[in-house]
Amino acid sequence: MTFPPDVQKEMGYALYLAQMGERHSTMAKTLSGFHGGAVTELRQKGAAATFRAVYTVQFADAVYVLHAFQKKSKSGIRTPKVEIDLVTKRLRELVAEKAS
Repeated sequence: MTFPPDVQKEMGYALYLAQMGERHSTMAKTLSGFHGGAVTELRQKGAAATFRAVYTVQFADAVYVLHAFQKKSKSGIRTPKVEIDLVTKRLRELVAEKAS
């Protein structure tokens, strides 16, 4: 909820498309390092910053948003390792929860 309203609206629309089994044509990119394209990253530029949300549709019952953050790095477009580590942790926890 700390994202600017215009970014929230665009991210919300992209997540709605994911719920409908579609993929936003310009915002959604497969996040590398996760098997089989199970994790997708949404990238949206706001007026003064870039915002990202990471989700998975690995499970049929819902779209699970694993992480949402403002990208602070000034160099490169690569997702910072600390953010990837958090996504990995949350995905592991989700898989374990679904298995039990």
